[in-house]
Amino acid sequence: MSQDIVADALNQIINAKKARKKNVTLKKHSKLLRNVLDIAKDAGYIDYSVENKEIHIEIKKLNEFKAIKPRFTTSVDKINYYTRRFLPAKNFGFVIISTNKGLMKQNEAEEQNLGGCLIAYIY
Repeated sequence: MSQDIVADALNQIINAKKARKKNVTLKKHSKLLRNVLDIAKDAGYIDYSVENKEIHIEIKKLNEFKAIKPRFTTSVDKINYYTRRFLPAKNFGFVIISTNKGLMKQNEAEEQNLGGCLIAYIY
């Protein structure tokens, strides 16, 4: 395993989905990963709970959930470029961006006129 907890966790989730499993248990987690999972949970892609330093994830309607490496820094003007690069169609999924106001979806960042660091994409 690498040192990137977010990328490792998202890879475990996608590998479990490809193996047709509905549940995944993650042993390593961080605050950043929990925030990414909160956004995915609010969108209805997954559901998760934390018990005894483990995260139990239930996969719902998920096609792809990947970390963006390297973590590109972008301005508000270029968010649309990266959205077209990582997502298969318009209004199909979203990119998660780390801004100075916290993690948010790309459309929320554009509304608040904030740029930031690209973390992951989901659809």
